[in-house]
Amino acid sequence: MKRREFVSLVGSSAAAWPLAAWAQHPTTPVIGFINGTSPQGYGHFVAAFRSGLAETGYIEGQNVAIEYRWADGHYERLQALAADLVDRRVTVIVATSTPANLIAKKATTRIPVVFTTSSDPVELGLVASLDRPGGNVTGAVTLNVEVVSKRLELLHELVPTASVVAALVNPVNPNAKTQSRALEAAARTIGLQLETVSASTESEIDAALAQLAERRTGALLIDTDAFLFSRRAQLVDLTKRYAISTIFDRREYAEAGGLVSYGGSVEDVYRLAGIYTGRILKGEKPADLPVIQSTALQLIVNLKTANTLGITVPTSLLARANEVIE
Repeated sequence: MKRREFVSLVGSSAAAWPLAAWAQHPTTPVIGFINGTSPQGYGHFVAAFRSGLAETGYIEGQNVAIEYRWADGHYERLQALAADLVDRRVTVIVATSTPANLIAKKATTRIPVVFTTSSDPVELGLVASLDRPGGNVTGAVTLNVEVVSKRLELLHELVPTASVVAALVNPVNPNAKTQSRALEAAARTIGLQLETVSASTESEIDAALAQLAERRTGALLIDTDAFLFSRRAQLVDLTKRYAISTIFDRREYAEAGGLVSYGGSVEDVYRLAGIYTGRILKGEKPADLPVIQSTALQLIVNLKTANTLGITVPTSLLARANEVIE
């Protein structure tokens, strides 16, 4: 992330709406924005959120303020960050990762909460149902969990000789077990042996990938997780260094040099969350806003990386790709 983008992301609301100014404008709504990772690399997602917010007439620094809270990958910090937002009596809390979703829901039953997640919000206990959320929580979801099996199928199509496929998961993520079960079921259907490796820190990522290289694992799937996503440069570098054919869940991985990605549009989900936040600021109740699902799925193939790794991408897969990076 460029320095200008970083400063804009973490400092714009503070610069535009210092605490003294808020006191002079008691009617100005304040959004508490909480995420389990760090702001680096999230600028375009926050911009998408602001865009959705603007669609409802709210512009940060003009008629709404945003308080940003980042856990920097330390999910154990989320409880204190959420409690701080509740103590500040923000108007709405926007939680943008599964761990942050759960913490925000536990933190308050009074303040409206808007989430973005790639998990099943009903299974997580965030809402009573997709159509009728109930309570003070609603939000937007991608299809990432539902497309886990498709992601595995694409990896098998790309590397048909690999009978063993590894999956890298973050065990700290509350959704890790759900996604692992989906992967195991998909692997059985395809006839593959699944090997799960875990990492929740940078050093553990290094160790996990080195372990896979030592075992000569030929295919890898990176699980959906905010921390792992924040370490995408590290993950892409290691998979290329060890020549491990890898499929990721978000297009940003492929743009960073990852071999292939398949999943929902996270930017679209952030935009939808911005729209819901604006509607709540205008007086609508979370309980009356059905959970909205982004159906935009993207298959991105990095042909440059494939050539570097000596992989021939099937023509049938290239034909289905939304974008081919050459």
